[in-house]
Amino acid sequence: MSALKRFDQTGVPLLLARLVLGGMFIYMGWAKIFDPVDFLKLIREYRMFPDGGFFLLNLTAVVLPWIEVLCGVLLILGVGLRGSALLLLVMLVGFTIVVAVRAIGIYQAQDIAFCAIKFDCGCGAGEQNICLKLPENVGLSLLALMVLVSRSQRFCLRRELAGLRTGTASS
Repeated sequence: MSALKRFDQTGVPLLLARLVLGGMFIYMGWAKIFDPVDFLKLIREYRMFPDGGFFLLNLTAVVLPWIEVLCGVLLILGVGLRGSALLLLVMLVGFTIVVAVRAIGIYQAQDIAFCAIKFDCGCGAGEQNICLKLPENVGLSLLALMVLVSRSQRFCLRRELAGLRTGTASS
C-alpha cells in the first residue's frame, strides 16, 4: 500500500479538507443570506443571465447561499460528502471563471495592473484582491476535489449512522 493511500486512510486529510471547505462555505453563504439584495446586485454585475431574466437572477440570489451553507454543514458533519464536494467543485469552477472574466474586463477597460484590481466578487467576504481571490478559489477547488476522491470514511457521521442502521456499531 502506498504512503499516500495510508495517509488518506487515517482520515486526517479528509477531515481537514472538510473542515476548511465546509467552514468557508458556511461563512460565505451565511453572509449572503443576511443581505440578499446586496448579493443580487453583485451577481447582476456579472451579466450571466439574459435581459429580462429577473426570475433566474432572483432565484439564484435566494437559493445559492442556502446551497452553500447546506453543503458546508454536510461536509463538516461527514454526510453526503461526494455529492456536496461535487456540487461545490462545480460552483467553484463557475465562480472562478466569472470572477476571472470580470477581472480581465476591468483590466482591459481601466488599464491598471492586474494584481491591483479589487472588487466585491459576491463571495460574501467583501472587496477582494483578484490576485488573492483566484488562487483561493483554486485552493478551495483542490480541497473539494480531495474530498471527492478520498476513500476514507473516518471521522464521518455517515459512517456512524450506517453502523447504527446495520447494527454493527460498537457500544
